[in-house]
Amino acid sequence: MTIPQSFSAFLTAEADTGAGVQEVSSETLEADELQLRVHFSSVNFKDALASRPDGKVARKTPLIPGIDLVGEVLADAGGFSKGELVISHGYDLGVAHHGGFAEYARIDPAWALPLPQGLSPRESMIFGTAGFTAALSIMQLEERGLTPKDGPVLVTGATGGVGSAAVAMLAARGYTVTASTGKKETAKGWLMALGAAEVIDRVEVPEKPKPLNSQNWAAAVDSVGGAQLAQVLSEISYGGAAAISGVTAGPKFPGSVFPHILRGVAILGTDSVQCDIARRREVWEQVAGRLRPAKIDDLCADEISLDGVSEALEQIFAGQMTGRTVVRLA
Repeated sequence: MTIPQSFSAFLTAEADTGAGVQEVSSETLEADELQLRVHFSSVNFKDALASRPDGKVARKTPLIPGIDLVGEVLADAGGFSKGELVISHGYDLGVAHHGGFAEYARIDPAWALPLPQGLSPRESMIFGTAGFTAALSIMQLEERGLTPKDGPVLVTGATGGVGSAAVAMLAARGYTVTASTGKKETAKGWLMALGAAEVIDRVEVPEKPKPLNSQNWAAAVDSVGGAQLAQVLSEISYGGAAAISGVTAGPKFPGSVFPHILRGVAILGTDSVQCDIARRREVWEQVAGRLRPAKIDDLCADEISLDGVSEALEQIFAGQMTGRTVVRLA
C-alpha cells in the first residue's frame, strides 16, 4: 500500500480565512522516505499558533499542522517495517513540515520511534507532545534526586496538556501533588480524580514580590512561565528544582538570583522539540511503564475528527480547553 493520490487534511492558508479540511494531493507532502497512514494526532497550543498567520510559529504556507502523530508504516523504510506502528513529534513536524492533521504523512525516519509496548495508538496521542513533556520534566527532577519523601510537588497550568499529564504521572509515582490552575472552581473535581492532593488558584504574584518566600514545594513542573514562575522559584525548598516548559504567561519573568545562590534551587529546561531520539525512546518507555497513570482516559477531554479541528483550535485561543483532545484520522 502507498499513499493515495488524494486524501483529507486540515490545511492552513495565508489569510485568517480559508483554513480548514480539504482534499490534498499526495504531491503536497514532502518527499521523505517514511510513508505513514496516520491513526491519531492531538490538539496542542502550538498547533493553534501554527494555524494562524500571526501565530509566528508556522514556517511554511500552506501548512498541515499537527505537531504529533501516531501512524502505520506503509512500506519498509529507514529501519521500520511495513505495518509497524510509530510515533513522531517535535522537530519541524507541523511547523515547517506537514504534520499530523492529515490521513497520510511522509516524514524523515530519524523523527520516528516504535510505539512502545503497553500503549495503544490512541493512548499515545492522549499523551502526545504534552505527555512526553510532562514525563521528561518528571524524569529530570528524579534524575536530580527528587523522591516522594521530599514533600509536595507543585504543578502549574494544571488543566493544560502538560499540567494534567504531570499531575496524573506524579500521582502514579506516589508524590503529593498540588495542582495550580485558573479554573479551580470548574476543574477541581477532575484534577483530584487525576491524583492531585490539593487544588489551588493560580500562584499569586504580589505587587512587590520578595526574592525568597516560605519553602512550600520540594519541586515544581511549570508550563506557565512569566511572573508566576519567579514566584514559584521563591517558594521551592532548599536543593529543589523546577522543570519548565511553557510560556503561556509570557517568556520573561522578573526573577531573582537568590533562590539559586542561597537555596541551590535549579531551573531545568525541558525541550520536546529537538530532544535526541534515543532520549525520546527512553521517555516513551517510561510513559508506557512506571509513569503510566492508572486511568489514561481521564486525561482525554474529547475525541474529534478532522472536521472538529477548527473549533478545537478556537477553544485553545479562548482559554476554554481542558485536558487533552485527540484527533482520530484512521
